[in-house]
Amino acid sequence: MKNLTEANITDAVLKAIDGTQDARAKEVMTSLIRHLHTFAREVRLTQNEWETAIGYLYDTGQITGPNRNEFVLTSDVLGISSLVDIINSNPDGGTEASVLGPFYIEGSKMVDIGTNLIGDSEGEPTVVSGIVRTLGGEPIEGALIDVWQTAANGLYENQDPDQPENNLRCRMLTDKDGYYQFSTIKPVSYKVPTDGPVGRMLDLQGRHAWRPSHLHYKVSADGHRNLITEVFCEEDEYIEEDAVFGVRESLAIPYNLVTSKEEAEKYGVPSPFYRVEFDFELEAL
Repeated sequence: MKNLTEANITDAVLKAIDGTQDARAKEVMTSLIRHLHTFAREVRLTQNEWETAIGYLYDTGQITGPNRNEFVLTSDVLGISSLVDIINSNPDGGTEASVLGPFYIEGSKMVDIGTNLIGDSEGEPTVVSGIVRTLGGEPIEGALIDVWQTAANGLYENQDPDQPENNLRCRMLTDKDGYYQFSTIKPVSYKVPTDGPVGRMLDLQGRHAWRPSHLHYKVSADGHRNLITEVFCEEDEYIEEDAVFGVRESLAIPYNLVTSKEEAEKYGVPSPFYRVEFDFELEAL
């Protein structure tokens, strides 16, 4: 490897990884190296640009922590997260996937069906329910629903020290009919964090940082593929220009206003309130 040139360095690097034992790892790394080298040649990457990219990765690592993952956010705003979701979606149907986002927390509180998550949170009361089914339409008992969202200020609980722990996030198990239900506040549009490297990149690209209002879901059940997705308000002003490319037509639904006081009393929420109904279909393993 003494006589490396622009023309032969890619082959030299590929030869160096030729001993990779894991076949899939070798396939992925070989393709990655080829594409990165081709990219550098195509754009005639300068030393200053390379240093800027390295600095971006360093800053991303520095700002990432238990409550925020700037690497995930980078993947989101570049459309990689959504592309991976689409590539790995079920061709036979089922609920479409969407992005996990950088603010998911493992192990949020377990609650019963019908729990009211509103507490002291400001916002418009909203009752959310649905059924988890197989692709064949059979209800799935004991499916784990993991849900999280922002408060009315557009911040997730782990972004905002003024919010109580586990605010507007929970886990619950579906009943024998596959049913789940909880009360919360209507989600709001919000900006992804712009105080770090992702914000600088969005500014450079002349892009806004807004996401349409949504509820995050992670749904799992024995014998079925895990589902990570989001449910959007179809009337949100940013529904056609999500900064992280997470919207799917099947995931944009109406949030219906209910004015009946009897219905409000039934769910233990103030009147009027919003009603959101969304069913999930899981693919068997």
